[in-house]
Amino acid sequence: MRVFLTGATGFIGSHIVPELIAAGHDVLGLARSDARARALVAAGASVHRGDLEDPDTLRAGARDADAVIHAAFDHDFSNFAANCDKDRRAIEALGAALAGSDRPLVITSGVGIGASEPGRPATEDAFDANHPTPRVASELAGRAMLDAGVNVSVVRLPQVHDTRKQGLITPYIELARTKGSVAYVGQGRNRWSAAHVSDVAKLYRLAVEAGRAGARYHAVGEEGVAARDIAEAVAEGLGLPVVSLSPDEAKAHFGWLAMFVGLDLAASSALTRETLDWRPTGPGLIEDLEAMDYSSAAAA
Repeated sequence: MRVFLTGATGFIGSHIVPELIAAGHDVLGLARSDARARALVAAGASVHRGDLEDPDTLRAGARDADAVIHAAFDHDFSNFAANCDKDRRAIEALGAALAGSDRPLVITSGVGIGASEPGRPATEDAFDANHPTPRVASELAGRAMLDAGVNVSVVRLPQVHDTRKQGLITPYIELARTKGSVAYVGQGRNRWSAAHVSDVAKLYRLAVEAGRAGARYHAVGEEGVAARDIAEAVAEGLGLPVVSLSPDEAKAHFGWLAMFVGLDLAASSALTRETLDWRPTGPGLIEDLEAMDYSSAAAA
């Protein structure tokens, strides 16, 4: 297949590109700059110049492809709501180009939207349309495209990691460096699900090759890693003390991260493993945090 990939030069997308190429697919990657275009060519992909802010370029890329993976997202979480709305518009543009065909569109969301009740891991068969996170806009847009006849499926992400980046834990590390301590909320028993980036890339490939319209897939290698365990691993790497904060203290300490740090984001991938025969094999989150180079240059 010729796969149009947004976010092709990002952390996850740059792993999806070789995964698709190794499976015999041609990749058409979205690039907004000359430097990103050169990186795509070096990786063996073709280049489609455009931007998430320009729906015409998104529609043009999708029209030229047999399938689309939408992995791009603006990770400026200080403008989270606005960026989620931007993602909604991008999904609508991509879906409009695929309407009337069976060509698959794989979009991206977060595992938290699959949480059905407190304390239980999120599951693929759950979707709370009234979930307070702005990221619900992505799945609502996908559902609208599905209702319009587009072959849409969703990959929901946990904390995606290697020894260079770890999702929300990357800014968490930089905040700890600035504050001089590594904090968690309360007893630190809330959990974050996680997966190695190589396993996540493999799941995107399986979803675009064999996914079912309307399906949701969880890219979860580890169901839940306790916040205190994460904090202790980071503290060891940075050589800083670990501290427990009350919820009120956390608001002042964490800034925009406060909306996430106390959440329990455990998630199951049982249905994903069963339906797509996905078998994650990469290192665990704590293993990558322990192997990380915590020098300022490496962590920036």
